[in-house]
Amino acid sequence: MAGVVYSETKKLDKAGIKLPDDAPLEIKAKKDHPWVSRGGVKLAHALKHFNIAVKGFTAADIGASTGGFTDVLLTNGAAKVFAVDVGYGELAWKIQKDPRVVVLDRTNAR
Repeated sequence: MAGVVYSETKKLDKAGIKLPDDAPLEIKAKKDHPWVSRGGVKLAHALKHFNIAVKGFTAADIGASTGGFTDVLLTNGAAKVFAVDVGYGELAWKIQKDPRVVVLDRTNAR
C-alpha cells in the first residue's frame, strides 16, 4: 500500500482493515511522477539505465493494465504501441485516446 488512504485522520496502511460502511475515506497523495501509474517510474528508469531508444519503434505492452509502460513508450517517441490486457476498461483515458495506441482489451497474450 502506498500509505495515502485515510479515514478522517487515521492512515489506513493495511489492506483488509475493517471499517464501518459509512466511514469517510480520502486519498491524500501528491503524484510525484508524470506517468499514469507508478509502474511507469520503474520502466522509465529501465529505458534510461539500459540506454534503450524506442523512438519510431512499434512496441507491445503485454499486461498493460492502466498503461504505465505504454505511457513511457509514447513519451519516449514510440510510433505505435499495442496495449494488451485480459482486463477491460483499465487503460487510462489519456492512453486510450492516443492515436498511436492499439487497445487490445480482453486479450490473453498466451
